[in-house]
Amino acid sequence: MTEYALAISDAEIRRYLLMAERAQANEASLWQKAGICPDAVVADIGCGPAAVSVRMAQAVGPAGRVVGMDADAAALAAARRVVEQAGVANVELRLGRATDTGLEPGSVDVAVLRHVLGHNGPDEQRIVDHLGGLLRPGGSVYLVDVDWTAARLLGGDPGLADLDEKYLRFNKSRGNDGQAGLRLGRLLSGAGLQVIAHEGHYTISAASPGVRGPVWAARESMLAEGILSPEDITRWDQAFQRMDAAEVRPTVFAAGFFAIGVKPR
Repeated sequence: MTEYALAISDAEIRRYLLMAERAQANEASLWQKAGICPDAVVADIGCGPAAVSVRMAQAVGPAGRVVGMDADAAALAAARRVVEQAGVANVELRLGRATDTGLEPGSVDVAVLRHVLGHNGPDEQRIVDHLGGLLRPGGSVYLVDVDWTAARLLGGDPGLADLDEKYLRFNKSRGNDGQAGLRLGRLLSGAGLQVIAHEGHYTISAASPGVRGPVWAARESMLAEGILSPEDITRWDQAFQRMDAAEVRPTVFAAGFFAIGVKPR
């Protein structure tokens, strides 16, 4: 699996918590369709700091269970803090990779993968195949990813004009798929699952002060690989600070995609 580039920080954890709140509100019908409901056993693969794991643990209730898994030890350390602060008792956290979780085949009702495929382009089908094998008959894989090429920022600072272009170039150099969301249905079909949903929409929201997004979280990796210079990072930081101080908030347009594949009974 490609080394994950987005460093965990307090700012990143705040971003994940915000995303989790929106996910629970905006995806409620899809969660129910996928089987994220009372008593279910859910595997949240690539859980990061477990912000969504906590929300799903609330959805499955005390008789259900969520296994949050991530390959990054720093992410799991953050996840333990988030789970403890949320006060949920039905989240189990494990270290593991999406291509080989170590979970027992046929042991979960729902396998969830959020914003992971786009960072693991060469392994996309292998990951979804593995998740399909974790399901009980009638269980489902729930995928969430993006089309980064369709992201837009209205009213952004001119100092960030090259932000998206550099991030796309960085991911392309790693063999990653900036349009993974478009292919979720095909990946599920390729894993032998019945696709019962594949949909997408723009999330339109005001940019939150202090929230920098995945490009900023990846800046050190981009610097190490020669995509960014120290001067670029300084320029971006100054631009973000000007945006944070602006009276009129910039508007973020993010293209998200959601797909559900069911294992035959």
